[in-house]
Amino acid sequence: MTVCGLVTNSQEPVPLKSISVDVVVRGFVADVVSELRYHNEEKTPVEVVFVFPLDDEAAVYAFEGLIGGTRIEAQIREKKQAEQEYEDALTEGRQAFLLEREANTSDIFTCSLGNLPPDGEATLKLSYVQALAPEPDGAIRFVLPAVLNPRYAPQGSEGENVTKSIPRVPKGKLPYTLGLSATLESPYGINRVESKCTLEPLRYRAEDRTIAQVSLAEGHQFDRDVELLIYYEDIHKPSALLEAGKPGAAPGSLMGDPALLLTLYPSVPAPKPGQKVTEEFLFLMDRSGSMRSCTDPNPDSPRRIQSAKETLIFLLKSLPLGCYFNIYGFGSTHDSFYPQSVEYTQETMSKSLQRVKELEADLGGTEILQPLKAIYSQPCREGYPRQLFVFTDGEVCNTDEVIAEVRRHSSSHRCFSFGIGEGASTALIKGIARAAGGSAEFITGKERMQAKALQSLKKALQPAVTRISLSWDLPPGLKAELVGSGPQVIFQGQRCLIYAQIRGQDQSSSSTEAAAVLQYQFQDQTFKERLTFSLSSQETDRLPVHRLAAQTLLKELEGAGEKEKEKQRLALETSLSSGVVCSQTAYVGVNKELGTALQGPLARRNIPLAYQANVLKAKLCNRAARKKKMCYFLRQSSPPPPIQNSLSAKSSEPTPKEKESPLLSLVSLQNANGSWPLDSGLAEILGLSEAEISSKSPAQVTPDAWATVLALLWLHSRATGQRDEWELLETKALSWLLVTAGPQLAECVKAGNEMLGSSVSPEAFGI
Repeated sequence: MTVCGLVTNSQEPVPLKSISVDVVVRGFVADVVSELRYHNEEKTPVEVVFVFPLDDEAAVYAFEGLIGGTRIEAQIREKKQAEQEYEDALTEGRQAFLLEREANTSDIFTCSLGNLPPDGEATLKLSYVQALAPEPDGAIRFVLPAVLNPRYAPQGSEGENVTKSIPRVPKGKLPYTLGLSATLESPYGINRVESKCTLEPLRYRAEDRTIAQVSLAEGHQFDRDVELLIYYEDIHKPSALLEAGKPGAAPGSLMGDPALLLTLYPSVPAPKPGQKVTEEFLFLMDRSGSMRSCTDPNPDSPRRIQSAKETLIFLLKSLPLGCYFNIYGFGSTHDSFYPQSVEYTQETMSKSLQRVKELEADLGGTEILQPLKAIYSQPCREGYPRQLFVFTDGEVCNTDEVIAEVRRHSSSHRCFSFGIGEGASTALIKGIARAAGGSAEFITGKERMQAKALQSLKKALQPAVTRISLSWDLPPGLKAELVGSGPQVIFQGQRCLIYAQIRGQDQSSSSTEAAAVLQYQFQDQTFKERLTFSLSSQETDRLPVHRLAAQTLLKELEGAGEKEKEKQRLALETSLSSGVVCSQTAYVGVNKELGTALQGPLARRNIPLAYQANVLKAKLCNRAARKKKMCYFLRQSSPPPPIQNSLSAKSSEPTPKEKESPLLSLVSLQNANGSWPLDSGLAEILGLSEAEISSKSPAQVTPDAWATVLALLWLHSRATGQRDEWELLETKALSWLLVTAGPQLAECVKAGNEMLGSSVSPEAFGI
């Protein structure tokens, strides 16, 4: 294994001077135009190469350049043809630019600008559209990614790792600037915008607050992701947008016909009470070296491995009795707590809890494919649907191979994935979740991993909405066809985007509206939801709905694999006709003005990215380190010496112990059946003695029931802001309490409030 993307203090001139980004967010769709301004300050022509990340679901659909006052619109071509045109142009001394997606992943792009003359200037304009997803708190999240972590290359893999050649500069030392302006539109009103970056004040451009504008404050260094959290007044209302087809495109084609985007929030009812959950839960946790990094640039923030351990504790405590589970760790090697899944009991939970507390980020690199294969080699337990939770920094170069492996087993499980920290591969995290009908989450900044993991566990515990179908109420002469296969599963609170192509001619001049009817099954019941939309299609040059529909179709076609040649051919045709880049295509632009043939190779200038100290710096634990001869490597550094028992062995340089929060201490005490024991541990958290607690217990109430009531009162009064993390624990506890202390429960709540000085309503206990 090699070290790649080394930090550099090179004094080579950097031709990229500034990046200017204009974003228009309409509902759940972001339309982005990014301008990159270059200036060659050297005395010879140069070739500039900029490798950058984009979201996995971003559909790049246009690329153009302004070179020496001449506007050049790039053309989408088959990838090899585009690369050849670019190379031929450079050989002839012409100026040219090339945009292509990297092989084996859909979230890394390379922009090349060739033959930029001395003192020459050029501006390249990149356009893409992206569907946005809501956060658990309802915010719509737009991210302009800056962080591109090195992609780990598994042992024996072939091909060049594109991130290997990227120079890195220390934080705050980037030689180019970033400006971003965003226009926000929602028919229901815009409440506010939040960001971890400094923003100018939000400006409303309409009295009803349906249009607003926000921008980055001046001086922003593009050394971390730019994230906008947009809060609408009501995001749960379903909506529909009909977009007119592209002028001149053939009727009947995807681009020529109107395209419809349906945004749906089905009213999924709560699961039937008392229903026993019989499932298998598998937790696959990244324990590579970079998991020692902090979750936030603030050095006082918790380390990723610590957050991961706390998350596993919450997940373990929240599992229902009678299910099966196992915990896997992976890095350069992998291992599991048990040879195969075990039943969730008090004994297995306690044993696993102790082992979780001993875990370290001590397994070297990041090889996720082999542990996945090990998991899938275990036969599924009949009657226990498999739910897989994957936690990782998400930095591998064989992303497509990993997604394909998950897809091969999609009929036997659902996959819930979590990208930890900035720079996690959106292609990997979203790809494996999409391949196995689960959901993807990203944990950045000060966000708590526990909250998002528990939200996903709630989804896994509830029966999925199935047998989803759409019917249409359209005027005579019109027909709707889904683009792609449509949704296969919908979870409570999940945003669902559906694309359709409207074919034919409306034969009824009086029709102004149409409707789509969503039908689905949930717990043996059938539900319907009707959504009306206007037939007056919106005309736009950018065609964001069409581009997103094409991207959806491309992901399905390309996911079929190289063996299905017909689908690969359809993917190529779809990409060329829609302008959306895929693995088989690229954009190329050539200045047709005569140039002077090159006499030698162009000087290549790679645009640097910011050095992420949290992510890239890791201490190599070897003899040199023990001699205080500290060497810093990136994530791809050689793994530690072989470990005999990877899940129980101690790292030669363990993660520093971090003080356990009172919430985690309380959760750690809970039994598998949901109850709490009345012991010294609980007494310490409550700030009382065991004797004092016992003396205040109502008559004929068991010590465990009394302790459980007090624990729940503490959660409601002291940890209200983290309710998402303990809500499932409370559900288990209340189920146990209703059986154990049902008649005395109201009396226990009253006595507990008096003793703890709290004022929790009995309604919180369902009484």
